[in-house]
Amino acid sequence: MAIWLVRLALDRWRQAEPCPEPGRSGCDAGEGADAAPVVLIAETQHGPRLTAANAAAAATGARPGMALADARALSAELRAEPADPDGDAAFLARLALWAQRWGPHTALDPPDGLLVDVSALDHLFGGEPALLAEVESRLAAQGLAARAAIAPTAGAAWALAHYGAGRAIMPPLLSLSKGGEDLLAQLPVAALRLDAATVLVLRRLGLKRIGDLAGIGRDALKRRFRRDRAAHADPLARLDQLLGRRAEPLLPVVARPDATAERRLMEPIRHRELLERVVADLAEDLAQALEARGEGARRLELTLWRVDGGVMVRHLEFAAATRAAAHVARLLGARLDGLDAGFGIELVRLTARWAEPLAVLQAGLERGVERPGTTLATCLDRLTVRLGPDAVRRPVGHASHIPERAQRWQPPLAPPPPAQEELRFHARPLKLLDRPEPIDVLRLSPEGHPLRFRWRGGEHAVARVEGPERIAPEWWRESGKTRLRDYYRIEDERGRRYWLYRRGLAGDGRGGLPDWFMQGLCG
Repeated sequence: MAIWLVRLALDRWRQAEPCPEPGRSGCDAGEGADAAPVVLIAETQHGPRLTAANAAAAATGARPGMALADARALSAELRAEPADPDGDAAFLARLALWAQRWGPHTALDPPDGLLVDVSALDHLFGGEPALLAEVESRLAAQGLAARAAIAPTAGAAWALAHYGAGRAIMPPLLSLSKGGEDLLAQLPVAALRLDAATVLVLRRLGLKRIGDLAGIGRDALKRRFRRDRAAHADPLARLDQLLGRRAEPLLPVVARPDATAERRLMEPIRHRELLERVVADLAEDLAQALEARGEGARRLELTLWRVDGGVMVRHLEFAAATRAAAHVARLLGARLDGLDAGFGIELVRLTARWAEPLAVLQAGLERGVERPGTTLATCLDRLTVRLGPDAVRRPVGHASHIPERAQRWQPPLAPPPPAQEELRFHARPLKLLDRPEPIDVLRLSPEGHPLRFRWRGGEHAVARVEGPERIAPEWWRESGKTRLRDYYRIEDERGRRYWLYRRGLAGDGRGGLPDWFMQGLCG
């Protein structure tokens, strides 16, 4: 069975950019006419080019492979987002493991497909049509548009999934002259999984469909296409794979089990001290398992089974990869607060749900043994356990010149995005308000700086003014009616300094008189 994810990159982008408000700019809730045109782009030697386009963008003439500048010339409302091929590949690998519900072996068909071995398994799902219907419905429930087909060979299944009409099922015997004529012979030669250059050569020779190749002698094709070429450039090799005359081994995706340590207790335990001792032993066993794999744990899951059948789960996440058993045992001990052991716990399991590579390092002979609890990561882990998983974060710069968008929060030890490291802005105040607050301003003219202003019930006389610093709106994400901002650094008569701005200009055609807002407090 071949599964083709028709819009994998766009479906992943749509899931990453939720659209709770219908009709919001940049969302594509489906094939509706009101959806905004969105394209995914990748940087090339000749500038950014399109890798995918949604239905609204395709309606304007945008096509994959087109230069972004050409696509913008066709539609000024086009929204461009960066493509993520590495993320798509990782998602496809995870989906291949999930797809093993339909067959014991699944293989990747990059960049947007899967191959599943369903030999002699269709009766478990009510027949092949029911199996194809279940595949498409389950993927649609996850927001993935997919087409599936079943055939005796991987090549035939791929051809039907990509170029067949609807759900297709091939007979057990493949032939271009008999049983498979209606399904295979009428498909274009591109269904043989050939590269674009080979398809172009075949079309110039008048061979546009797979059935056309059946009337050409093999010797003639061998002379035109050398046998030492790769399979994707050899029509004979692909045709033999399609009809099952040539073996096509598939590399199945095998799940790597998580590192796990388990204790099945001879007698149920109910006391906290005994349970902490079991958890400490599990931490030691898990540390050895992680060391053998060259990894460190980032997220742990502690599962406890009670005698009465109840199951309790505790999660623990670290700021950096670790396999320090003492540190893990101490943090897990804090997670046992409020645990109801009932009539006793008989099984305890500790699993590393998220692990990262962690090399084995040996300190120099002149250095002493580092005491646990002295590293920054250890301190952050303890604060996270005490204060909560979302309480410890640090700000990082973000690619936006709008002050309230110029930073985001991320885990404390996560590296900053590479593209954001060199961002430099004008001097910003030490404290920004969560939201700009409106203020009343007295000034000599609509374009002049403030003389007095009222904020939070108090009046302030302006003693010194620095500015304005003009900040234009982000035209690529905001409407054309968004007004620009003029920022001022203000000092009042008591020496207190503020950062406020005027939104809009008088007579700019985008509203009435300008509005004033307080943005931050200066040191």
